[in-house]
Amino acid sequence: MRHPTTRRRHRPTAPRWYLAAVADLDTIRSRDPSVLSRGEALLHPALPAVWGYRVAHRLHRRGLRRLARLLSNAARVASGGVEIHPGARIGRGFFIDHGAGTVIGETAVIGDDVTLFHQVTLGSTGWWHDRSGPAGGRRHPVVGDRVVIGAGAAVLGPVTVGSDTVIGAHALVLRDVPEDSRVLAPVATHRRTGGRRSTTRRAAAVRPAPARSPAGAPPRTTATVTAFPTW
Repeated sequence: MRHPTTRRRHRPTAPRWYLAAVADLDTIRSRDPSVLSRGEALLHPALPAVWGYRVAHRLHRRGLRRLARLLSNAARVASGGVEIHPGARIGRGFFIDHGAGTVIGETAVIGDDVTLFHQVTLGSTGWWHDRSGPAGGRRHPVVGDRVVIGAGAAVLGPVTVGSDTVIGAHALVLRDVPEDSRVLAPVATHRRTGGRRSTTRRAAAVRPAPARSPAGAPPRTTATVTAFPTW
């Protein structure tokens, strides 16, 4: 006896853009302890910059450069100053904490699961150096996977930062960094004054002698000259 063939039911799959958007929300939840839900992740200040970049990058690849730049500028305003050029290439799991003042240049390449803090710059070394290089050459850094770049750090020029590297706050990187490295800026130091107060005294105000006016002329007004202390 022949059994009738059964048809397999195909579950409807979500669009790719929806899955990518949910992944961005989950990335924010996993790396920001202050965010407890996807709904709260929607209000993260850097999210408009990331989503705006993903759309602008598609437009840029299709040759719609002006429209891509317009969308990028709108995302910059909405995110409070995160500037990502539409030509940059950014992988999955990208996260910007706080986000204010972050700059990512046109030829920058960022791997997967990279975290940037506020005021990070992935830029070039200057237009005067860019003109001396080959046309269409790389001017901005390449950042590997799982890299963390601290607040205020700057990675400039066509350098390569290896995977699993941590770049500390306010570090300046101008050369290649191997994988699994730690790049740290000098730590601030303090000096003890021994509890003594400064011996510098404020200089007293000096009033110059009034100038004599010729006969019949109105008297001249004089101004007070104050000598400020120096330290």
